[in-house]
Amino acid sequence: MIEKTPSPTGLLHLGHARTFWLAAQRAATVQGTLLLRNDDLDTAHCRPEFIDAFESDLSWLGLNWHSPMVHQSRRLEIYRSALNKLHAIGAIYPCHRSRREVAAAASAPHEDGLNDEPLYPSSWRPEETIAILAPTAPVTCNWRFRVPDGEVVSFLDRAAGPQHATAGRDFGDFLVWRKDDVPSYQLACAVDDGEMGITEVVRGADLITSTFRQLLLLRALSLPTPIYYHAPLMTDEHEERLAKRHDALSLRESGVSVSEIIDRFRA
Repeated sequence: MIEKTPSPTGLLHLGHARTFWLAAQRAATVQGTLLLRNDDLDTAHCRPEFIDAFESDLSWLGLNWHSPMVHQSRRLEIYRSALNKLHAIGAIYPCHRSRREVAAAASAPHEDGLNDEPLYPSSWRPEETIAILAPTAPVTCNWRFRVPDGEVVSFLDRAAGPQHATAGRDFGDFLVWRKDDVPSYQLACAVDDGEMGITEVVRGADLITSTFRQLLLLRALSLPTPIYYHAPLMTDEHEERLAKRHDALSLRESGVSVSEIIDRFRA
């Protein structure tokens, strides 16, 4: 089983489509099952019309996947059960620091690479978790995962080769649940991959750092670990990577035919 996970916060652009195309090619090679997962936990920006648009665009490209599509917004009870397990084993703790405080305490984050978010100061971490987390009550503060400082986390990426990062140096304690009572990207993806028996995750190379965090979560939750394929990112004529926040063109706005788009994917 191979999955690709878009987030419906805008029109599907060429970069995302190429990653799904790669996932489809890899699934076909091993006669695997291709899943399409909708990362729709960002309710402030996710809109139904974007979901309809990326389904339509992928079908227009001749791509197919196993139905039905998986919607993360419909799996909240599963994520909450994982959060409760992490709390029971003392792997998480409540965090009352603001995003601004965390950013001010660390060097400025970069858009790419290991420093994709501010490093959370280990001195702010409580020695042990004593806060109560009621199993079903709404979450009203952030909860962070306690990374094993100094441990080298590694995996062999099928596209990018061997990957290594040191917990507490290259990435710090990270969010698993937000104070608005929504699971973080890291927790939701790790739980989905483990619980659904995903054997290979295909996504962009900008998410390699996320994989280190998700590997720690999978281990803590005693869930199986998939293989990872982080595809190289597509760039524009200025060698800038395609991304929604950079106003990348959607498929239909690109003004080229399906065959031309597939040829570009193969390049």
